[in-house]
Amino acid sequence: MSRRRMSLPLLLSVFLISCENENIVDTQYSKTGGQSCIIEQKTSPAARQGDAVMDYEIMKTEEEWRELLTPEQFHVTRQKGTERAFTGEYWNEKTEGVYHCVCCGQELFDSNAKFDSGTGWPSYWRPVQEENVQLETDGSWGMIRTEVLCRRCGAHLGHVFNDGPAPTGLRYCINSASLKLEER
Repeated sequence: MSRRRMSLPLLLSVFLISCENENIVDTQYSKTGGQSCIIEQKTSPAARQGDAVMDYEIMKTEEEWRELLTPEQFHVTRQKGTERAFTGEYWNEKTEGVYHCVCCGQELFDSNAKFDSGTGWPSYWRPVQEENVQLETDGSWGMIRTEVLCRRCGAHLGHVFNDGPAPTGLRYCINSASLKLEER
């Protein structure tokens, strides 16, 4: 019996199927040609019904959110919008403190983990607590990204990428409109 080598397309198919089965949300290639994946934090099956999230601690109607938030905050956090680069309140903020969710007040990011990514959005290399954020696959705009949401209320915050500084190598690219800074 001869041993045959698997073709590259077949290997890629096997990899993608295994990634799909593991809730992979991003694939990245290293300089050495290796491939790695970012695994999605899982949401319970009961959490989703269509596109509506059903089990957040804080839930409001669209009208209640509109009354609570500015039009830009509503667009970003409830409609998954993005503010223009270099226009948000916190992209170049140097004040020490903790950034909270503008919708529910959940602690999200500390200024100690903030860095200048040059992208025009506030960037952090880690959240205050991993359990305060939720990561989900975002396939909008013809690309696969990892969306960052507030775990308490489901507010869209931004996206996380694998091009950040040590020690995590992550860049949480977050919209200013989704944050409220509480100074130390």
